[in-house]
Amino acid sequence: MYVPQIVTRGLRCWRWQPPIFTLLFLLLSAFGFVAASASASNRTAVVLKVNGAIGPAIADYVIRGIQRAGERGAALIILQMDTPGGLDTSMREIIRAILASPVPVAGFVAPSGARAASAGTYILYASHIAAMAPGTNLGAATPIALSVRPFGGDAEPEKKPSEPGDKQAEAPGNASEAKAVNDAVAYIRGLAELRNRNADWAERAVREAASLSSTAAVREHAIDFTAVDVNDLLAKAQGYKVRVGQTDAQLDTAGLVVQEFEPDWRTRLLSVITDPNIAIILMMVGIYGLIFEFLAPGTMLPGTIGGICLLLGLYALALLPVSFAGLGLIFLGVGLTVAEAHSPSFGAFGIGGGVAVILGATILFNTDVPGLEVSRPLLGAIAFAVLAFSLVVARLAFTSRLRQVATGAEQMIGISGKVESWTGLTGYVIAHGERWKAVSAEPLVAGDPVSVTGRNGLALEVASRPKDT
Repeated sequence: MYVPQIVTRGLRCWRWQPPIFTLLFLLLSAFGFVAASASASNRTAVVLKVNGAIGPAIADYVIRGIQRAGERGAALIILQMDTPGGLDTSMREIIRAILASPVPVAGFVAPSGARAASAGTYILYASHIAAMAPGTNLGAATPIALSVRPFGGDAEPEKKPSEPGDKQAEAPGNASEAKAVNDAVAYIRGLAELRNRNADWAERAVREAASLSSTAAVREHAIDFTAVDVNDLLAKAQGYKVRVGQTDAQLDTAGLVVQEFEPDWRTRLLSVITDPNIAIILMMVGIYGLIFEFLAPGTMLPGTIGGICLLLGLYALALLPVSFAGLGLIFLGVGLTVAEAHSPSFGAFGIGGGVAVILGATILFNTDVPGLEVSRPLLGAIAFAVLAFSLVVARLAFTSRLRQVATGAEQMIGISGKVESWTGLTGYVIAHGERWKAVSAEPLVAGDPVSVTGRNGLALEVASRPKDT
């Protein structure tokens, strides 16, 4: 009796075994896939490409790229560079991100023909591994614009040390130059000592604007090795010992999957609006769009476009090294242009405002970094447009003053009329097709032609004039 029941229960349990085994198999497969994915993400080399002058957009791209690589557990970050230099603030932001990165960073000057001049040299020295492709160069790291301290371009030749008491050496300009150079020397020497690279040559790169080819850089121990491409770099970096934070690590770059992080829309937008040429165009369009809106209220479109462009331009100016004198001249010029429209000065305010805007735009960006300067043809186009606008405003203001008054009491003075009826020294006249009460210092007769000489309330003051022959 009990045997059939046992058999039945066994059959029921056996019936559920295939679905259970299938479910276990799927779960184990999923765990294996997740583990394989995590292992694959850890076996990734992330490539960040820096092309052109180092400014706010590139700094934002590199910093966020390093953060993303750390979050994804990448094994190595390759910072591929081809740059003439850049802004000091942007360079230091990138270096701080490299020094704080949980993932080793390999600075790589590539492809052949590329350079890591000025700010690029500092970034290469800050990297855990420094490599260069054949036919590349680095160096020329002298600060050249002391007021905003950008890096890049051609540096002035080194001046001979001055003797104590030398008046030229004690001049304020030379003192500022010495402070900037010494600060840059201390900074790059600190990076060289941190990465165990040639600190003496790094100092010469700042003081003497020295440069090195890729082979000379290896010989001078300014970099670790040369590499033809990214794959060659990974092969040569195998087994290298680096210090990440406070931990020593040995790189295992064999079999790494190369993944390139492309700039996203935010980086591209930032790159466009932080171009000094675009920034100054946005400022001009924004300012004059608002001026048009103030002169012709209700049009909406100039004010809307002007407001958007002005905000974008001001955002770009907040990220770039700006001369406050240039910015002040631009706003002074705008104020004078508006004053010309409301208080005509026969062109004095308008032309003066145009000249102020042109001078302000010329000195607005106080930097000589290649790629971060304002185009001279653009300045010429802005000068032409601003002066043309100022002259048009001045002409309209001048002609409006010469035009006869068309409204108000004053527009009645000087017009002709005819006496309708008259008694003594008062009567009624027809002027402008309207019947007016009038007074005169002499008696008149109906039909006499008169001229309006004044107005007193609702009565016109008239005087006789000769009849037309």
